Amino acid sequence: MITTRTYTAKRGEVSRKWHVLDAEGQVLGRLAVRVAHLLRGKHKVIFTPHIDCGDGVVVINAEKIRLTGNKLDTKTYKRYSGYPGGLKEETARRLLDRRPTEVVHRAVIGMLPKNPMGRQVGRRLRVYAGPKHPHEAQLEAETEKT
Repeated sequence: MITTRTYTAKRGEVSRKWHVLDAEGQVLGRLAVRVAHLLRGKHKVIFTPHIDCGDGVVVINAEKIRLTGNKLDTKTYKRYSGYPGGLKEETARRLLDRRPTEVVHRAVIGMLPKNPMGRQVGRRLRVYAGPKHPHEAQLEAETEKT
């Protein structure tokens, strides 16, 4: 009887790439799923759940992201200062006008594991409102339209 062994990646064996994704005209949730997938490394054959196998992702044109339905006016983002009466809410439309990168960042971070590895993976996410980004090594990489 032939048995196959499950392959487990080691930290030293993981090679990282950077992906540049253009968010122009993309639906927020669908883009966030793709970004979270790349950050975790689930697109790789050597994916191992307890090892950080993921790649880095640069998202450009975050200000041109699309939300479906009435989400611009009904979806609320909350933050709490820790003080009594310190709960602040704002709609997606207002947050998109004020800080467009925050909308994409929150959507992606919400799809990552809530543990130390998830926080480590989230550090490889870079979101920019416009089409320009300062990462020289990624300037030659082709921009992917999902």
